Formats: sequence, structure tokens, C-alpha cells
Amino acid sequence: MSSAIEFRDVTLATRDGRRLLDGLCLRIEEGTTVAILGRSGSGKTTLLRMVNRMARPTSGSVFVHGKDVSTQDQVRLRRRTGYVIQETGLFPHFTVERNAGLVPELNGGCVDKGRIHELLKLVGLDPQRFAQRWPHELSGGQRQRVGLARALAADPQILLMDEPFGALDPLTRAEMQQMLRGLLQRLKKTVLLVTHDLDEALYLASRIVLLEEGRMVVDLPAEEFPRSEVPAVRAYVQAIHRGVMP
Repeated sequence: MSSAIEFRDVTLATRDGRRLLDGLCLRIEEGTTVAILGRSGSGKTTLLRMVNRMARPTSGSVFVHGKDVSTQDQVRLRRRTGYVIQETGLFPHFTVERNAGLVPELNGGCVDKGRIHELLKLVGLDPQRFAQRWPHELSGGQRQRVGLARALAADPQILLMDEPFGALDPLTRAEMQQMLRGLLQRLKKTVLLVTHDLDEALYLASRIVLLEEGRMVVDLPAEEFPRSEVPAVRAYVQAIHRGVMP
């Protein structure tokens, strides 16, 4: 299987010499979901932002479908890459319909309202009920659904997700995870998912990468991650499940 994203010896250092990413090499195959785990400050979001040139390496290269992103127009690159963040970033003065269709609008094409309505249905929102609502009229889970529909509107091959469900209550989060897993199985996108939630990573991803101080500790099939004997992985698993009754 060919790679959709590849990080080749990527380092990002601050002006004072601190390395946010340090010699990282990672290959992500097309059509797979890879979860990035790690402490706060381990480099997860920085890694994600390298893909659409929101962050640029001090050294090394990032490739998307075999092309170095540094040679690509950053606006076009970002508009053909789906991006979902925790707070959705919806425009409060745009309706749900316009928020969901924003990327095709920015790309200068004709916004197909029928397709936008199909996307709303795909993420579990009835367009008859929700298309003309405003973001403040939605629950947190509903806003995340609109954000996901917007990320999918230009039919991107790659979907970047940065703690997309981190602000939701546990039940809503579980519903969103179930909806997303069904979508990903159907659409076959390449997904890079940043999360602190090990259970979310195990449920959604085919591979799990653990970062520590900007370096990759492991890159494992999801089913092997909880059984790993690598000390950093064992510590992460034990920390997540401390409250589970024996």
C-alpha cells in the first residue's frame, strides 16, 4: 500500500534550541487511521500541523502523496486537507449550511447545497431541522458534527483531527466516536488523529503512535499497543486505567 503521509527525519526546534520534534520518521499508509498519543507538550499537535504547513520543520521533510509539502501552495494544500479541531471553529454569523459548505465556497466553486445536505445527513444531522440554524443554537456534539461535515465537504483524501471530541461529555463523545468509525469505514479516508484518550485510539485507529518529548517511542498496530512491554507504553496504559475496578 502506498503512503499518504510521510515524515522523513523531521525536527522542529525553537529559537532557544528546544526541540518540539526530534528526528521523527513516520509513514502513514493510504486509507488508514493513525492515532497519535502522548503527554501534553510531546509534539502531537505540532506533528499534525506539519501536514498542512501550519508548522514547518527546521530540518527534514514532510511528504503528502509523494510530494514535499514545502513545494506546494499552502492555501491549496490546506483547502484539500480536512481539518477538525476540538472547538470546531464554526463562524457564529454563518448558518449550519454555510459553515458546512465553506471550503467549496472558498475554493471558488459552486456550492452544491444538495451535497451539503447529504453531508449533514452523513454526520447525523437532519438538514430540514439544522441547515438554517446558527451555531449558538446547537449542542457541543452537534457543532462537532457540523465541523466534521465541513472537513469532508471538499472530499479530502486526508483528514487531520486534533482532539475533536475532547470537550464533549462521555456519552456524547461515545456517540461521536461510533458515528466517526462508521464514516471512516465507509469513506476510506487517511486520518491522523491526535488524542489523549487511549480507548478512543483503540476504537478508531488501526495503528497507534506514542510520542515522548518530540520523539517517537513506538508505532504499533492498535491491538498490540495495550500489550506492549515498552516502559513508556506500559506507563501510559496504567495511567489511563487507574480508576478501573479490579
